[in-house]
Amino acid sequence: MTYEETINYIEEKKSLGSVFGLKTIRELLRRLGNPQKSLSFVHIAGTNGKGSVLAMISTVLKEGGYCTGRYFSPSVFRELETIQVGNRPISKKCFAQHMTEIRAKAEEMVLEGFSHPTVFEMEIGVAFCYFVDKNCDIVLLETGLGGKMDATNVIESPILAIFTSISMDHMNILGDRLEQISKEKAGILKKGCLALTIRQREEVMHVLKKEADNLGCPLAIADVIDAKRIETTLERQVFSYKGEGTFEISLAGTYQLENAVLAIEALRLLERAGFPVSQRKIQKGLSKTKWQGRFSVLSTSPLFIIDGAHNFNGAKKLAESIEFYFTNKKIIYIMGILKDKDDDGIIRMTEELASDIITVSTPERNRTIEALELACRVRKYHQRVSAADSLEEAVEMAYLLADKQSVIIAFGSLSFLGKIKEIVKKKRSVPNGK
Repeated sequence: MTYEETINYIEEKKSLGSVFGLKTIRELLRRLGNPQKSLSFVHIAGTNGKGSVLAMISTVLKEGGYCTGRYFSPSVFRELETIQVGNRPISKKCFAQHMTEIRAKAEEMVLEGFSHPTVFEMEIGVAFCYFVDKNCDIVLLETGLGGKMDATNVIESPILAIFTSISMDHMNILGDRLEQISKEKAGILKKGCLALTIRQREEVMHVLKKEADNLGCPLAIADVIDAKRIETTLERQVFSYKGEGTFEISLAGTYQLENAVLAIEALRLLERAGFPVSQRKIQKGLSKTKWQGRFSVLSTSPLFIIDGAHNFNGAKKLAESIEFYFTNKKIIYIMGILKDKDDDGIIRMTEELASDIITVSTPERNRTIEALELACRVRKYHQRVSAADSLEEAVEMAYLLADKQSVIIAFGSLSFLGKIKEIVKKKRSVPNGK
């Protein structure tokens, strides 16, 4: 297939939806020669922060001289960004070549009575084959949903299993109790592997410790309380940690300090596992890490920020960052939320900080809460709310409401942030545009 034919094929197969389980991905990878068996993995699960932690660790490892693969989902800003080696996305040619092979294997599977692999499963197959082709020393692998039954959990044993912040999300699939969700995510633990978690709520820690003990996994804990802020701006955050000197990250958002501490501890454990990186390289890699869509500034005067807060805990962390950075500023939201999210919780957690709220329908038409319906739900708590007919209209409305000192923040779902970024970029390039 050409790249264009490959994209059309993927669009066609999106109708297969998502499947919770490992049977199909195991069969697909078996037919591909089990490429995952020749790779070394760091597996990352959690509710919030997975992508940021993945980006920090992989950037440091690249800085340390390792050929580093990374896989995360979903793509937000550009095609093929979910599969990378050395922080560079897979080429269109390589993606099409691998997907052509996988299409043939998938058709064989259907003829023999197996289910057709989902798009997510096929992309994982492409990623593993590509990482083998590139002779990756180590791969950072982010779970898609949960842990135990997520397709990424087809790997036999990671070098290190990492748990970012765990909270309530995807309750219709993972369970409606935090202990259930934690146990599902703990499913990435494999016998004897190294394990690391950020300091979690008591009920989460209990589950992780129990599962780790059962599998003989030494569980280390990274605690943000050991970090001391030195400087925090939208451009950079400088902090000290455990007397090991100072570190700097260029990612904004108060919650990124927790992710940085987790990344530092992960790198210490990886050194024990045979992947040493010097202190200087860790500091340099952290400072160079980029991760778009998490409290990212698109423009100034007025400030325009996009953030991936799409669940209650993410909304809580977003609210904390708004209060930290923007005291006494006029705040304008562009909000789009999916049907399977805790929309009421997201609204309640953030609404009081906003002067005006503009609701939008996200591009995922079968999953989005329509703009008018979302506006009605917001109006239970906040009176200054309007529904936009399009993302372009939402951006225009936000700029009309803003003055140079205002802050516009788009959040609620990752699915529309890429389009928002494009619209803002075009608007900034228009002469005399506000």
